[in-house]
Amino acid sequence: MKKKHLITAALTLCFSFLSGCSQTPVENNPGEEKIQTQNEQKKEEKKQENIFYVKPTQLNVRESYSTQSPIVYKLSKFDKVENIDNNSYVEENDQQTKWYNIKFVNDNNEEKTGWVSSEFLTQNKQDLLSDNLNGVDLSNYPKTYEYENNKRQKVKGIYVTINSIVGNNLDRLIKLCNESEINAFVVDVKDDYGHMLFKTDASEKFAPKANEKAVSKEKMSELIKKLNENNIYLIARIVTFKDPIYTEYYPERAIINKETASTFVSKDGLRWASAHDRKLWEYDVSVAKEAAQIGFNEIQFDYVRFPASNGGKLDSKLDYRNNDGDTSKAQTVQSFLKYAKENISPENVYVSADIFGLVGSVPNDMGLGQYWEAVSGVVDYVCPMMYPSHYGNSVYGIDIHDAHPYETVFQSAKDSVKRNTRVDNPATIRPWIQDFTASWVKGHIKYDEPQVREQIKALNDNGIDEYILWNAGNRYSFEQ
Repeated sequence: MKKKHLITAALTLCFSFLSGCSQTPVENNPGEEKIQTQNEQKKEEKKQENIFYVKPTQLNVRESYSTQSPIVYKLSKFDKVENIDNNSYVEENDQQTKWYNIKFVNDNNEEKTGWVSSEFLTQNKQDLLSDNLNGVDLSNYPKTYEYENNKRQKVKGIYVTINSIVGNNLDRLIKLCNESEINAFVVDVKDDYGHMLFKTDASEKFAPKANEKAVSKEKMSELIKKLNENNIYLIARIVTFKDPIYTEYYPERAIINKETASTFVSKDGLRWASAHDRKLWEYDVSVAKEAAQIGFNEIQFDYVRFPASNGGKLDSKLDYRNNDGDTSKAQTVQSFLKYAKENISPENVYVSADIFGLVGSVPNDMGLGQYWEAVSGVVDYVCPMMYPSHYGNSVYGIDIHDAHPYETVFQSAKDSVKRNTRVDNPATIRPWIQDFTASWVKGHIKYDEPQVREQIKALNDNGIDEYILWNAGNRYSFEQ
């Protein structure tokens, strides 16, 4: 009996030991983790080796590797594809042509496959730029997605003038925020005329007259405290290259009309400084940094472009004062935005840029220096101005755009979203939309909340969930 008990005890002890062993956690092997990470990196590198971009304006995707094969889809310039089999050849016209079996995403966000001739693809996006886009950088520009003490917001904003924020309109606009979906103000910090909202050291240095109508920093701090108490996200609008006051101090830095030898004046009667002027860059960015330091969450550059020149046709008549060797308008605008981003980001604020609404639908910079990929690739938010009243006749096949708010904004938004897929690290799209009646437009309609809602729906239907309303008089249709 004693022997039997000893055997049983031994077996029990053995099972207990084995059970304990099975429950002991196995420590991760750092070497194995490193190998796994390296394997993942190699897979990603291998995938990148097979990424190509479409070179022609339009490229037929075929069912098989032959020009006689049925067309299954049409890709556009810059569309990204992945080569999944590059070993197929076909004899055509006594030449051996290399075809790629590609994978791509169509307009309905569906993954598809097909065949294209390899000669129409490139792995270097820079190859796709036309001469008037020389110098534009399409590489992956690093950005901080979110700042710990300045969280991103889904902005539903309104434009607010200097007079409104320091005058009697402020309480009314705060009430609008408290009683509607509006949660952000885009406030003129440096307006179209070059005037400052609050007294800045930058203006004292570069253009003291800009401070003449400004409130003190102490007063501005009080206003910001009040806005913060009402949970309003604050965006500082800085009019960038159009600056009558700055050009008054520095006429030698203004754009010149060669025919009259006088300072160029746009249709609104205001003077433009040269977009190439690095001193102006310093001025605008210094103002932006002061706005960030006083409590604004975001800096928005408006008129960050060259003046309208009829698609570049007026360029021969204008002296842009390009003394810094910039190779294109688009490069100049992008270089300014890079300079601004690098100097403002340490203040833990976001940077946005306003662009024409049509920029997302055209393959060039419209002669303005606003090239979608160059802007979206640098800033945190890109803000196309999609006011239906501002589109020319027949664009998108629409006769009177102002009378078709949903259709106009839908197509503009759709094109903009597609353009953003071409950018490695794109900005969030946050359009400006129309909350005013464009009485000067022939065939216009009255704009009220239903028309604003149509534009918002057009954005939402394209996956865009932010917007800013423009009304020059700061009277908004959402007000009760």
